[in-house]
Amino acid sequence: MTNDTRTDLPPDDVVDLSPAELARRVYALFYNKRTGLVLILAMVVLTLMGVLFSQAPAGIRDDPAAYSAWLEAVRPRYRGWTDVLSALGVFRMFSSIPFLLVTSLLALSILACSAHRVPRLWAAATRPHTHVTESFFDHGRLHRTVAVREPPEEATRRVTELLRARRFRILEDPHGPGQNLYADRFRFAPFGTVVAHVAFVLILVGVLVTSTFGFEDSQFTVTVGTTAEVGHGTGLALELTAFRDEYHPDGTPKDYASDVVLYEDGQQVAATTIRVNDPLHHGGISFNQAFFGVAAEVTATDPEGGVLFADGVPLRWTTTDGLYSYGRFTLPGLEVYVITAASGQADRDIAPGEARFEIYPQGGDTLVASELVAQGASTTVNGITYTFERERQYSGLIVSRDPGAPWVWVGGALLVLGSCAAMFFRHRRVWVRVRPAAGGSEVRLASPDRPDPTFESTFHEVVGALAGSPGRKAGESDA
Repeated sequence: MTNDTRTDLPPDDVVDLSPAELARRVYALFYNKRTGLVLILAMVVLTLMGVLFSQAPAGIRDDPAAYSAWLEAVRPRYRGWTDVLSALGVFRMFSSIPFLLVTSLLALSILACSAHRVPRLWAAATRPHTHVTESFFDHGRLHRTVAVREPPEEATRRVTELLRARRFRILEDPHGPGQNLYADRFRFAPFGTVVAHVAFVLILVGVLVTSTFGFEDSQFTVTVGTTAEVGHGTGLALELTAFRDEYHPDGTPKDYASDVVLYEDGQQVAATTIRVNDPLHHGGISFNQAFFGVAAEVTATDPEGGVLFADGVPLRWTTTDGLYSYGRFTLPGLEVYVITAASGQADRDIAPGEARFEIYPQGGDTLVASELVAQGASTTVNGITYTFERERQYSGLIVSRDPGAPWVWVGGALLVLGSCAAMFFRHRRVWVRVRPAAGGSEVRLASPDRPDPTFESTFHEVVGALAGSPGRKAGESDA
């Protein structure tokens, strides 16, 4: 007796998936409605988190020191959860990995669902089911039976003319009994849903493209007489040569205007005036006028006279009591705050034309020094000389690059077109059967399509015309 045990067969629970079968299963997973629903819910949750939780301004996300200062500003609101939320990317939700991943998967799911529907829609449009049973004419949502005096051939011709006059396509069904017709209109309208789905994908692609390759700096500032680097790998720098603000007699703003010169890699590429509704565009980057204020022009030099900092410091923040305006700049290992009396405030510690320099270690909150300096004067702390040159105006701009905008615009247009096609030009179908009857012919018409007042009116017009009284309902009532 021999032991004939086969060892070359795989166990029953081992499934050998070919690449084609694996691709089919992945495709089936993405066009599954449950998958789409889960992804939509996930996107809704992430979007709500992005709306409900404060979002770090784009201009400080890539600046560790600025981002750290922003976290400290929101810490009283989120308390011990601040660092956890930051680590999870909640404060930069719309550019976070979870949001981009869910957006990408949702786009794939929408494409898979659309691709899965296209063959059926194409078959319905080009190879419709023309033959129906007799019971269909008894149970269709719209159905009528009309007795006419003409023989079947003449009755069929009349029905055909009436439907063609209303721009219906007519197909003959060779199967009996009697003479059978299939009529439809707007047969490609159902593709509007596919167009709308593809449009939504284009919008998602635009969001992804902008999130990945675009930027928006809503806190870009430049002081009159200085030049500021745009950054973000653009090679651009913006010089503010003058700023003007005008007001109506009642004090309401009339005009804000920034005279600027734009440089790319050191070469001038534009010189213009930016206003609130008149931005500067260059190379896909927009400069929009947003705000303005007063800046302190400051110079910082090392013991050898080397310039460490020479620029305007916008005093764009105000203390909670409203008494002081302040701004900040950084030096290696240091954070320097420049503080002046707020506009219209008289403070005994800081007189008009004076500024106080408060110096902290970078990332720390221990005060190193606090020095009050008059305009045009200097003070030296740990070998670094700080000079308060003068006050100047600064202009605040929103600088952005939105490479996904064309995708969004095209997607938006297609979304409107696809939605209109699906909603207002529904696929309208009518089946007709003409049979001999006593004294002429019997014409039966039926349609199973959804309620549509326009189509129902057309249906009744055809029935009324057949009965010899246009617009009058004839025969049986609706089921």
